[in-house]
Amino acid sequence: MLLNVLAVGDVVGDAGLDFLSRTLRSLKKEHSVHFTVVNGENASMVGILPRQALDIFDAGADVITLGNHTWNKMQIADRLDSEPCILRPANFAPKLPGRGYGVYKGPEGLRIGVLCLMGRLNLNAHLDSPFTTADALLENSGADIVLCDFHAEITSEKGAMGWYLDGRVQAVWGTHTHVPTADTQILPKGTGFVSDLGMTGPARSVLGIRPQDSINLFLGGLPRRFEPADGPCRLDACLFTIDTDTKKCVQVRRVDVCE
Repeated sequence: MLLNVLAVGDVVGDAGLDFLSRTLRSLKKEHSVHFTVVNGENASMVGILPRQALDIFDAGADVITLGNHTWNKMQIADRLDSEPCILRPANFAPKLPGRGYGVYKGPEGLRIGVLCLMGRLNLNAHLDSPFTTADALLENSGADIVLCDFHAEITSEKGAMGWYLDGRVQAVWGTHTHVPTADTQILPKGTGFVSDLGMTGPARSVLGIRPQDSINLFLGGLPRRFEPADGPCRLDACLFTIDTDTKKCVQVRRVDVCE
C-alpha cells in the first residue's frame, strides 16, 4: 500500500494550538493521511503542558515529538513515562523520564516506528551522539516503517543525519528552526528528507514571537519574556508517501496551510 505520513512543524503557543485544532483534521482528510506526527515542544512557547499535549492529540496527532524545551515545563515529566505517544529525544540521558522511540499501530496491521533525536551543534554538546543512538535503536526496531524527527539547529547536521539513515528509515525531517525549507527530496536509497518542517503559529513573527522581542534581544536590551505575535497563523507541514512493499519513500511535498 501507499502510506501517507503527515509531519507537522513545531506548534508555537496558544495561537499555534488553536490553528492546529482548526486545520489539521481537514488537511488530513484532503490528503488521505494515515499517520500524523506533530512536534509540540513550543506549545507553551518554551515547553509543553499535559493539557496542551491533550489538545494536540484532540486536533488529530497520532504522536507528539519534543526537543530542547522538553524540560521547561516539568509538569510533563510524569506524562512522558505514562504516555507512549509522546516522545522526547532518545539521546537524552537514559535515566530521564520518557522514551525517544515508539512503535505504533498503522493501517492493515502496519507497525510504524517513530524516532525522536536531538542535535548537539549549538544545542547541547553533552547529549549522547544522535547518530550512534539511532544505530542502537534501529538494530532491533520492531517496526515495518520508521520515521525520524531530528530536532537540530544546524542544517549540515540535519543533512548528515538524513544521509546517514538513508535506506534504514523511510523518512527523516528536521524541526527546531521554525523556518520551512524547500529541499524536499528522496535520497538514493529511498528515504524521504526535508531539512526543516517549519512551525505552526503566528505568520507575521520572528519564529512565532513578536518581532520587537527578537529585535530587543539583538540590540542588547534587557532580557524579557518572549510573547507570541498577533495576526494570522500558518501551519507548516510535509507529506511523505511511502510504498510499504518496497519500504521506500516515493514522494515528499510541502502541504503548508496559511490563514
